[in-house]
Amino acid sequence: MSKVTVIGAGNVGATCANVLVTNQVADEVVLLDIKEGVSEGKAMDIMQTANILGTNTRLTGVTNDYAKTEGSDVVVITSGIPRKPGMTREELIGVNAGIVKSVADNVLAHSPNAVIVCVSNPMDTMTYLIHKVTGLPKNRIIGMGGALDSARFKYFLSLALGANATEVEGIVIGGHGDTTMIPLKRYAAYRGLPVSELMSAEQLDKVAADTMVGGATLTKLLGTSAWYAPGAAAAQVVAAVLHDQKKLISCSALLDGEYGESDLCIGVPCILGKGGIERIVEFDLNDEEKALFHASAEAVHKTNAALG
Repeated sequence: MSKVTVIGAGNVGATCANVLVTNQVADEVVLLDIKEGVSEGKAMDIMQTANILGTNTRLTGVTNDYAKTEGSDVVVITSGIPRKPGMTREELIGVNAGIVKSVADNVLAHSPNAVIVCVSNPMDTMTYLIHKVTGLPKNRIIGMGGALDSARFKYFLSLALGANATEVEGIVIGGHGDTTMIPLKRYAAYRGLPVSELMSAEQLDKVAADTMVGGATLTKLLGTSAWYAPGAAAAQVVAAVLHDQKKLISCSALLDGEYGESDLCIGVPCILGKGGIERIVEFDLNDEEKALFHASAEAVHKTNAALG
C-alpha cells in the first residue's frame, strides 16, 4: 500500500491531491489543513468523482491530525501564505519559514522515512530550511520549483512553435524566482531538433523572458498565485519517486560541489526514483550559462541569510 500526504488544502495542495487521485498515483492520499472542514470538504468533493472517472485511490481529508498521516511514503508541503500581486516569493519568507518548520517536525514524527517534496515559497529557501531543521539525507528532500518552471518553458516554446506541448523539450535551472531562473535555451528541442533552428534568437529570448515572469503574470491576472500547474508539477515529482520512474526532472536539490556550488538548494537536473533524488545530472554549461547560474546561486544564498 502506497501512501502520500499533502499538507495544505489550499488551491495548490487540493490540485495536487486531485491529480494524485485522478491519475491513481498512490493507493491512499491524505489531505491535511489547519482550517476546520476545508480538507474534509475538498476530499469529499474530489472523491465524488471516483465513480465518474473510474479511480480507486482513497483520499481522506483531516484537520491538523498528523497521526492520520502516519506511514506516508511521500509528503508534499504546500503550507504557507500565497503571493499577492506585486509581491516577490522572497517577501513570504518570515511567515512561511515558521509554518514549514512546524510542518516538517510534525510530519517526520509520524513518517520518519518519508521523502519530502517542498512547494512552499520562497521554495529554494524553504527546501534549504527543511534540510537544516531535519538533518535528513539530502536525497530525501526535493524542491518542486524547477519542475513547474520547466513546464512553463515548454508551454511557451510550444506556443511559439505552434507545436504539441508534449513533443517539446525544455529545462529550467537556477533559483525559483522571476529574476533567478535560467531557461536553458541551448538545450530546448522539438522532437530532437534544437529549437534554435526553428525560431529566431529574438523569438527564443522572448520565450525565455515569458517563462521567467510566468508566475508573476498569473498572479497579476488571478490576484493570487497559480495552482493548476504547481499542483500538477508536485504530483509529477511524487509519481516519479513513488513509482521509481528514474525521470530527469529539474528540482531544487542541496548541492555539495555540483555546478561549483555548495550549501544551498537550487534548481538542477535530477534523476528521481524510489530514493528521492538519486542523482544530480551536471549539464555541460557554457560560460554564459555558468555566469547566470552562479549569479542565481548568490541571490539564493542572500535569501537564505534572511533565515537567520
